Amino acid sequence: MSQIAINTSQNVNINFNVSNVGERFVAFFIDFLIKYSFAGLCLYLFYGFFKLGYILQGMDNWSQGAVYLIILLPSQLYFLVLETLMDGQTPGKKIMKLRVVKIDGYQAGFGDYLIRWIFRIIDVSILLIGLIAIIVSKNNQRLGDMAAGTAVISLRNDINISHTILENIQADYVPQFPQVVALNDNDMRIIKENYVSALNLDDRKVISRLSTKIKELLKIEIDPTKMTERQFVGTVIKDYNYYTGRDL
Repeated sequence: MSQIAINTSQNVNINFNVSNVGERFVAFFIDFLIKYSFAGLCLYLFYGFFKLGYILQGMDNWSQGAVYLIILLPSQLYFLVLETLMDGQTPGKKIMKLRVVKIDGYQAGFGDYLIRWIFRIIDVSILLIGLIAIIVSKNNQRLGDMAAGTAVISLRNDINISHTILENIQADYVPQFPQVVALNDNDMRIIKENYVSALNLDDRKVISRLSTKIKELLKIEIDPTKMTERQFVGTVIKDYNYYTGRDL
């Protein structure tokens, strides 16, 4: 599986697995079923309860088309609305563990999802174009992704405790930095991934940068004679696990 390196707003590079064509097709198929089931339900309700057939009598084709467009508009906004509300996911993407992200490391926003939605008309209506774009592009991007600067990543990973924010801590563990609760899960993932990588490579510069950044964010001061930077970062990770108990 190919990977994409994204530079986060914390100026840290993280590698993500790029979703493949098969995963995206299955996610799209799931969303397709949900979208058109909802559209069918809307038409059923309007015909059954609002006598739509009677209302359309006597209207010209353009007027009838406008009525149908209004009724079906919510279903046509399916991808735009759900990706915005679900932070880059739809039910299909969530089931397949996929997510839309910005390649530059920033959080994708409404404008990005809007661009993807607009280009979906080309990508989906002319299916071959979208499929070819995903296959030949570097990061498996369709035209909408290229225009918005986004990519669809896979959240499926073979992980163990060393790849998560979890730490093995003793039952009598005493935390030292309650300020860690100001961090979020994504912050802690970034910290631990880079901390573990730096330990494996014995990269003291990375550990030092992590330590400095954490101190700045949490306004923490430590006595270097009592705790090294390596110990400090490790303690922050354990304290976060102690206070939140997150299993991510």
